[in-house]
Amino acid sequence: MTTVNATALRNNLFDYLALAVTSGDTINVTTKNGNAIILSEEEYQGLQETLYLLSIPGMKDRLAEGLQATLDDTVAFEW
Repeated sequence: MTTVNATALRNNLFDYLALAVTSGDTINVTTKNGNAIILSEEEYQGLQETLYLLSIPGMKDRLAEGLQATLDDTVAFEW
């Protein structure tokens, strides 16, 4: 995560946007009234998808179980 104040962000906006988009870096912008976060659309969509999946009852456990599975635990699926 990169932290920058609002003045530095304004002076180098395109550089910080490129950093967020090309490297997936999160930009923490500090201001007198609080902080704001800049992230790429791809990172944002990933967070939204994660929140959606975790909102489904039981999905968290199913995902954790899937991460522990081996190839021997799987069944070939033919379309």
